[in-house]
Amino acid sequence: MNPFFTYLRNLFVSDRVKSLEGLKGVKRAGAMFHNLTAAAKIPGMAVTILKEGKVVLEKGYGHADLEKKIPVNPQNTVFRIASISKCITGIALAKMVEEGLLDLDASFYEYVPYFPKKEHDFTLRQLASHTAGIRAYRGKEFALNRPFSIKDSIEVFKNDPLVFEPGKGYLYNSFDFVLLSLAMQEAAGIPFEDYVKEKVLDPLRLDNTFPACQVERSRDLYKKCGLLESQFYTKTATGFKKAGQVNNHYKMAGGGYLSTSNDIAKLGNAILNQELVKTEILEEVFTSQKVNGEPTYYGLGFQVSQDAMGKKFVGHVGNSIGAYSNFFVYPDEKLVISILINCTDPKVQKELDSINILFN
Repeated sequence: MNPFFTYLRNLFVSDRVKSLEGLKGVKRAGAMFHNLTAAAKIPGMAVTILKEGKVVLEKGYGHADLEKKIPVNPQNTVFRIASISKCITGIALAKMVEEGLLDLDASFYEYVPYFPKKEHDFTLRQLASHTAGIRAYRGKEFALNRPFSIKDSIEVFKNDPLVFEPGKGYLYNSFDFVLLSLAMQEAAGIPFEDYVKEKVLDPLRLDNTFPACQVERSRDLYKKCGLLESQFYTKTATGFKKAGQVNNHYKMAGGGYLSTSNDIAKLGNAILNQELVKTEILEEVFTSQKVNGEPTYYGLGFQVSQDAMGKKFVGHVGNSIGAYSNFFVYPDEKLVISILINCTDPKVQKELDSINILFN
């Protein structure tokens, strides 16, 4: 069915929207998640929520493919996870520090001497915390569809000046993580994605998590693993249309991984259990950096903040072409929330935040 007609059908068939009256806790959350798709606010969504390591809610809502009416499955529907990729990179970075492969406070140029010299030096810690002064996207750079390697992609921005002196400002951007992954690759002596797979994905059994690659290769990989790649959408005034083609391989560290909500929840549980990396190193990753004495609420690849109820969390919100994602780990509550949506920023964060509170 045409996505436009799917939208109209959902809009006018009001009995698809569930009443919240009398519902509490998990039942209320489930109904609210359902209503996001029933009211055509999103095409599809996978949710996995763990409490003390046990599943309290895991379900797919809506469709992975609107035209083919393929439902979402939280265990085998693969979504773009957008900036949750930075969390995977943050854990890999911590592992490299533990193995003595790199120093967070060493100059970036110690690992990548061929990058053009800037007015000021900057460190790996500053790249991982968005305080290095590297510029953000310009124009439609966020939607590049070119088969860049990590090293090739620096041609896009390598000759541009820093936008502020490193350590004196904060600017969230994905080019920071392009450079960080390049330094990690040089330090490890193997491709970035190979190190991440060997040291993070495989040990945690994140078998359904992959870096972006060529479409044909992806389809072969998913078929081999019994997985389904979600169709990616963009919201319009009349419904949903298929999102434009992009190639996120070069920025896999900052926004180019794909996964299932189940796998991302496993990552969160590993963080709660402090697996893979020593506690003292993880504490650095989960510590908000400061600029001019003020917290940025960002650690090294992780947002470090608290929710509307004052509960502390680490994790990330992500937005990219055809994808929107939430990943929250609440250490005190032993809670992990993993939400993946197959649509460019659908403007539902307020709803998601209100649902999350039900589990705290």
